[in-house]
Amino acid sequence: MERQSVKRTLTTLALAGLLTASLTACVQSGRGDQSRAAGDKPACPVAVDESFTGTVRLGYQDIPNGDLVVKDAGLLETCLPKATITWSKFASGATVIQAFGSNSLDLGLLGSAAAARALSAPLNIGMKAVWIHDVIGAAESLVVKDAAVTTVAGLRGKRIGVPFASTSHYSLLAALTAAGIERDVQLVNLQPDAIAAAWKGGDIDAAFIWEPTLSELVKNGHVVTTAADTAKTGKPTYDLEGARADFVSANPKVLAVWTAAQNWAVNQINTAPDAAATRISAQLGVPVADIRKQLGEYGYLDAATQAGPAYLGKQLGQDLKSAADFLLSQGEIQGLSAPEAYAGAVYADAATAASAK
Repeated sequence: MERQSVKRTLTTLALAGLLTASLTACVQSGRGDQSRAAGDKPACPVAVDESFTGTVRLGYQDIPNGDLVVKDAGLLETCLPKATITWSKFASGATVIQAFGSNSLDLGLLGSAAAARALSAPLNIGMKAVWIHDVIGAAESLVVKDAAVTTVAGLRGKRIGVPFASTSHYSLLAALTAAGIERDVQLVNLQPDAIAAAWKGGDIDAAFIWEPTLSELVKNGHVVTTAADTAKTGKPTYDLEGARADFVSANPKVLAVWTAAQNWAVNQINTAPDAAATRISAQLGVPVADIRKQLGEYGYLDAATQAGPAYLGKQLGQDLKSAADFLLSQGEIQGLSAPEAYAGAVYADAATAASAK
């Protein structure tokens, strides 16, 4: 009971910190806000919109998916030529939540677990899930150093690094709970770069993390379970695009253009993976061959698939509620919102429109 009380106290402080910590402490400068423009600059996949003259503030992460393809191609700048498009790199979904809470971001990539947390107490952030960047599979995995540890249960008494409020955190909690050791390990809240450093320094025994950090750890470690495994137990995870609800309601045309650009990128990944990998490689500074491998560890859904009932059309809202239920059971959030809040946080209109193009 004492351990659970301490855990809940730390969780409460961490959640409060998401709203009070400064944005500049959490946003990392990436390879520059401008596209690296690998290859020819593509045409806008929909009619160019010159009517929007405002600013769109975008948050991305170093995750191999269509967001980096769009960024590298400069596609939004082509489709919205009179807009001011700004890109900022974030370390994890927790910092994206913070930026939404402080009104410092319009759209940003975050995991489904982070989205469920944002929609729940005490944060109750007004946001929408507007796109599924990827369905997470083996690209997020639990890596262990000790060759003698071959199961999750073998991690009893170990220190495990994971970015809190992330999909990896959610999958790790699910795996630990299934193994019956959720109270018998020490979880260390670390961002991806810090996980790599802690791993090299011997400060952690294991980590649940995503690409490209995952591939670095596997060089002298091994995987004992993956997000694909926890998905089979009924706890799937996704990388989503969240957006402030007021931005969505005020700018449906911008959302339509943004979604069309993302749909173009997904089609690039699925039909011309070498070209897509080249663009992602330019953004991440990772060899193209490694990116091609990583692309196989995610699932990428086009707009027509996303607009259907299995995803944005219905199921995603239910998955967000299920994630919130589980987080509450683990003491990771303080309370649930009404069920309709999770269903209502899913915005399928833009994906539906893009699927009709």
